[in-house]
Amino acid sequence: MPVTGFDIRLRRPLADGREFGQTGAYEELKGTLHFAIDPEHAANACITDVKLAPRNADGLVEFSSDIAILLPVDRDRGNGRMLLDIVNRGNRVSLPMFNLGVRPVFDADSDPDPLVDPGNGFLMRHGYTVVSCGWQKDTPDYPGLIRLYGPDAVGPDGGPITGRIYTQLQSPAPVDSFKLSDRDHLAYPAVDMDEADAVLTVRDMPDLEPETIPRDRWRFGRYENGTYAADPNYVCMESGFEKGRLYQITYTTKGARVLGLGFAALRDCASWIKHGDADSGNPTEGTIDQTLVYGISQTGRFLRTYLYNDANVDEEGREALDGVISHVAGGMRGEFNQRFGQCSKDRNQMLTQMYPFADVPVTDPETEETDSLLRRMNGRGSKAKVFFTNSSAEYHRGDASLLHTDPDGRRDVPHGPNARIYHFTGTQHGLGVWPPTDTAALTGDRAQNTLNQVDYSPLLRGALVNLDRWVSGDAEPPESRHPRVDDGTAVHPESLADVFNRIPEASFPDRFTIPRRLDFGLAENVEQTRTLPPAPGVVWGTLVSAVDADGNEVAGITLPEVTVPLATHTGWTLRHPDMGG
Repeated sequence: MPVTGFDIRLRRPLADGREFGQTGAYEELKGTLHFAIDPEHAANACITDVKLAPRNADGLVEFSSDIAILLPVDRDRGNGRMLLDIVNRGNRVSLPMFNLGVRPVFDADSDPDPLVDPGNGFLMRHGYTVVSCGWQKDTPDYPGLIRLYGPDAVGPDGGPITGRIYTQLQSPAPVDSFKLSDRDHLAYPAVDMDEADAVLTVRDMPDLEPETIPRDRWRFGRYENGTYAADPNYVCMESGFEKGRLYQITYTTKGARVLGLGFAALRDCASWIKHGDADSGNPTEGTIDQTLVYGISQTGRFLRTYLYNDANVDEEGREALDGVISHVAGGMRGEFNQRFGQCSKDRNQMLTQMYPFADVPVTDPETEETDSLLRRMNGRGSKAKVFFTNSSAEYHRGDASLLHTDPDGRRDVPHGPNARIYHFTGTQHGLGVWPPTDTAALTGDRAQNTLNQVDYSPLLRGALVNLDRWVSGDAEPPESRHPRVDDGTAVHPESLADVFNRIPEASFPDRFTIPRRLDFGLAENVEQTRTLPPAPGVVWGTLVSAVDADGNEVAGITLPEVTVPLATHTGWTLRHPDMGG
């Protein structure tokens, strides 16, 4: 088994030993999970550059992950299910979303072991063992974040691999320096501080023509109190970067992280929990039969990428994940297995991992290519079940509708037998917030309208219960619910203008950025980009839900706030002028 050991560094009761219904008390274990995988094994063939990673004396690639486990003190009182919590940028996400527990905020000075808030105790009352395992190597180096620690690929000479990289940078306030990463993640350093072929552009919207900034106006490095400091992890400009504008930089870097080890970490963690014995350090030996998994936003896209690569069969030929909830991922995947990939990159105008969107085969009329998200899994007869759940935000972002239409948005595409697609009507990307505010608590981003207040956590809890029943063979889940072309509930976003322009101060967009096909020159069967910046192509067929006379959506699963509305609830809002852009 690829899991070679579990080092426990912390063990404590959850919520001071509180009893959770028939399940009883829970405890928390935290430590390090160690792995060693065979880079030549077919189960690992999908991992980009794994064969270029350093090997131990046995020819195996070693890495490790932070891990946190919440499990019943009396193991036999659990429900036999593990909920694998796919941490988002190192943060646990399942308890805040299913239990409404308060999520701690981490920074350079944070407590590495803050107490876990169980919230309403939903997952505990139902007896789930909740496992959070690190999969991302480039998270910020903050105490408390759950990370993966793994090798970089090396070249024939044993040294670091170099190559081109493409990154977008944006700030809500004027700055003179940008870290070459997203959200303070670990940067890919510039190889040559004076690289003549490095290109920096700026634009006001993702689909507008970029303006190239002359090379003599900017340089790699950063300013400290107005004084320049050479630093290959930053880019700076003495005249400053304007707030809200989109800066995109292409340059040469080094250090090809083997990002796809994140697939192996989660796969092998799940198999260890289900099949590992006490000698391997498994604290749940013989009590877990099935693995359900939840990922939101970034980690929902991670799960779509995991599924597309069919990383779900372990080295012993066993299915690791039995049921998947990919939440608010829309139609995107991500750079989770790409050479010089950036795991936090999340703009559909910056990613090559778009088509295929649907879980069944669909042909792109532009390229005449036919593919599906689950092609590899369906090809081997996988029985894993998948829910794709989205808010209104992913439809207005421009990619969620492509889960259930053809690439041009002209006809509906039915999902396959192992998938369901649910649209949460009139909701935003995250849970609605109360009291009303125009400022996002975690990021400080400000909007022109108050943020959406619909709490869709009841729908997530319902989705988990339905997925559990489906995986267990107890009941089929409800039919998919989403906008459709054939009944007129899936429409072009511009068509909503007549309704919203009648609503005072609605701030409806006067134009829409539609995601488009982008040619990154992707190497065949390998996630390595060769055309940077990418060559733009034809737009995808973006659709959104139709709305009623009040501007509330008419398609999807509707909660009481939208069924009997006191307001218009949208998944979109424009940036506040104070933030620029």
